[in-house]
Amino acid sequence: MTLSEVYKSAVRHGIDNDPRGEAGVSRYLEDRKRQFDDLKEKEKEFFDKESLSNPYADTRILNGSGNEEVTSALVGIDIETPEILLADNLKAKGKRVDAVIAHHPEGVPYTNLHDVMSMQADVLRTFGIPINVAECLMEDRISEVKRKLMPVNTSRAVDTARLLEFPFMCIHTPADNMVAAYLQGLFDKNRPYALTNILDMLMEIEEYKDAAKGFCAPNILLGTPQRKAGKIFVDMTGGTEGSKDLFQVFSSSGINTIVGMHLSEDHKKEAEKYHINVVIAGHISSDNLGMNLLFDRVFAQSTVELTGCSGFRRIARGNVI
Repeated sequence: MTLSEVYKSAVRHGIDNDPRGEAGVSRYLEDRKRQFDDLKEKEKEFFDKESLSNPYADTRILNGSGNEEVTSALVGIDIETPEILLADNLKAKGKRVDAVIAHHPEGVPYTNLHDVMSMQADVLRTFGIPINVAECLMEDRISEVKRKLMPVNTSRAVDTARLLEFPFMCIHTPADNMVAAYLQGLFDKNRPYALTNILDMLMEIEEYKDAAKGFCAPNILLGTPQRKAGKIFVDMTGGTEGSKDLFQVFSSSGINTIVGMHLSEDHKKEAEKYHINVVIAGHISSDNLGMNLLFDRVFAQSTVELTGCSGFRRIARGNVI
């Protein structure tokens, strides 16, 4: 496969598993097209034209033309300068490394991480939260994330890849869509009765078993093992954590339990205040699951060799969602 084929396939499967549905993604892309068409000619130079076909600002080819043939890739949850130096070292020792693939965004996709967060409002709407409430709460959080990223030097890893001539890409929200869809479907189908049953189901998944061996097993952050799970919301896509003010809305909308990758201390306090159960599946383990589910689709018809580093473990499965 070429790097461009890997990229386009990842985006396509991300859309197939997008919680907004194909119609929601199409509306988003149509809106981007209208925004572009309304710009003055001198402003169009600075518009992210890739966003006209790819709805995920945190997923891009970071270095390379896209025409590079990929038969072997180094894959990591986080790929920064040390990992690219690792790729160079492996190559010097005779291992073929045609490209480097990250999960977490670097470069411009990291700078634009806040752009993906608007999808969270549409996700919340599917759980019965009024769209006007969801959008208002998300707007403040999106602005906060944007401000936090403004002073960050996001180009270090991309510059390293460019100087060492490594094709480089990141795949963030498409992989997060995969794990969110997989787990939400699992819980909706099996309807776990108590929080302990959620843990049992997670521990049947290889990525979470692997994490448990490193003492990072799924755990109950808020609640007790025998507390009833009720309505479960899998919160694992849309850039990063949403507004902490959402927990009051979750409570009034009938959401009883959140299964997420991680939760900040401020978010935990708000969830506790409104008696929301929280199960932390795990960050790196959930990222692994999302990337593996995605790669099962992207590389289904190819023999690309994937070498894991930086927290990534390739676990292939024949039966995907």
